[in-house]
Amino acid sequence: MGFDHRKYVAFQPVRKTDRRWPDQVIQQAPTWCAVDLRDGNQALVKPMTVAQKQRLFDLLVKLGFKEIEIGFPAASQPDFDFCRKLIEENRVPDDVRIQVLTQARPELIARTYEALEGAKNAIVHVYNSTSTVQREKVFAMDREGIREIAVNGARIVKAHAEKQPGTNWTFQYSPESFTGTELDFAAEVIDAVNDVWRPDQGQEVIINLPATVEMATPNVFADQIEWICDRVKYREHIQISVHTHNDRGCAVAAAELAVMAGADRVEGTLMGNGERTGNMDLVTMAMNLYSQGIDPTLDLSGMAEITDVVEACTEIQTHPRHPYAGELVFTAFSGSHQDAIRKCLSKYKEGDKWEIAYLPIDPRDLGRRYEEVVRINSQSGKGGVAYVLERDYKISMPRWLQIEFSKVVQQAAETEGGEVDSHTIHRLFEDKYLAVRPEWRLRTYDLHRTDDGVTASIEFGEKERLQLAGEGLGAVEAVAAALERRFGVTLAVEAYEEFALSEGTNANAMACIRIQVDGAPHSAAALAEDTTSATLQALLSAVANHVVAAAPEKARESTA
Repeated sequence: MGFDHRKYVAFQPVRKTDRRWPDQVIQQAPTWCAVDLRDGNQALVKPMTVAQKQRLFDLLVKLGFKEIEIGFPAASQPDFDFCRKLIEENRVPDDVRIQVLTQARPELIARTYEALEGAKNAIVHVYNSTSTVQREKVFAMDREGIREIAVNGARIVKAHAEKQPGTNWTFQYSPESFTGTELDFAAEVIDAVNDVWRPDQGQEVIINLPATVEMATPNVFADQIEWICDRVKYREHIQISVHTHNDRGCAVAAAELAVMAGADRVEGTLMGNGERTGNMDLVTMAMNLYSQGIDPTLDLSGMAEITDVVEACTEIQTHPRHPYAGELVFTAFSGSHQDAIRKCLSKYKEGDKWEIAYLPIDPRDLGRRYEEVVRINSQSGKGGVAYVLERDYKISMPRWLQIEFSKVVQQAAETEGGEVDSHTIHRLFEDKYLAVRPEWRLRTYDLHRTDDGVTASIEFGEKERLQLAGEGLGAVEAVAAALERRFGVTLAVEAYEEFALSEGTNANAMACIRIQVDGAPHSAAALAEDTTSATLQALLSAVANHVVAAAPEKARESTA
């Protein structure tokens, strides 16, 4: 059998009984470092051009990133050239630090400093792999040999920085494949590097702990981070950074728990583009903080621009259900979801705390519209259909009509096999309820109220008009009585409701009515300048549906 789980060995978690991170709550954003231009770029089938890199760099600056990893200049000529372009053309704001990656090899470190010559603020990120499998199967070296690579790299990084005192240097070290490294050895290597750099004497140092390959659940990673934070030297003088990958689909969760465990800084990419299954998604984590009332220190309000730029530069389409950024992320097709959203939004007022069912944040905060929240297909219910008509056409429906009309829309969706747009929903409503046959169009009405009730007379039709009169307790009952006598039917009004329409509509009122005509149910709606006209027209249309359907020829003769 090719699919055999027995070839894999379970990851051994940290034996940690004094963990404190589960009781921690994130209260402020970590320092962010965007690595789209290096890690993200290396993951692309077609690496970015200089123009694409520049466009993405400018976006990252605009969003508020103060640390941006721009490439691996010692390993790639395009990365080297881009680094020089940013520096020579003075494209890096004074409050932004550019970061570059290099292996802990003398010639690559020298080339890195050549690329950074003249930079105002720069982070030199040096790394070497420390994991057990890399030591034994890739490098065939013992712990001492791996530690010496790191220490020697640290010495060379420091020596080159001393030759360029005009730059504000920050040193960063990553024990690559940290998650596969014994914790005591990881701490030993980190301490050895810091013994060279001496952060306690003023040198800015970042220790980056990468989940180069995600090997365990996020809680295990958090244990590893807390273990390191508790045991490394110079902890109060260094920043602990994490760089999580998404092999198990948990990069965001791992980074969040790592911050709870003591990490100060998070590296990731916009939309999570990265090798294999991707990097930590900066948009998702930052917006997660935002949804909890925490300032993410990034301005992600122009989400459409962010997705446009990322897609143009990476040539990777954003998943429609991507958290916060996807086209459909705030869209509900489910009927129960739509009904809950509609009811919550109807009670929401500007200035209220955001508590809307199924919407963790206000879509408007990201430049989205409420028009995108509720969309209709065969899975939708009465609430969603009602919401679309209210939102786009200022048409309110009573509950009984919502139930009835939703079946009409559902049938159309099932027939078409997809989404039913707002225009189609409105057309269906007009055709089913609002359409008025010319020979049944109300022309005039006259109402006289007496002690016994109401006497009503109406005139309707087109070229040849019909006049009827009747009596009842109200206008509807009086006109219904007149229609019963004229057409020889029995009418029973089950429900009717009148609505005043908002400003900006052509009509001032709408009425909806449901009647039984000879035991058969019929519903109709009407728009008019006043509620009485709307109600009487709705009644005429409902009766017409029965009379015309039952005897079209007779109906035409009756109105002639």
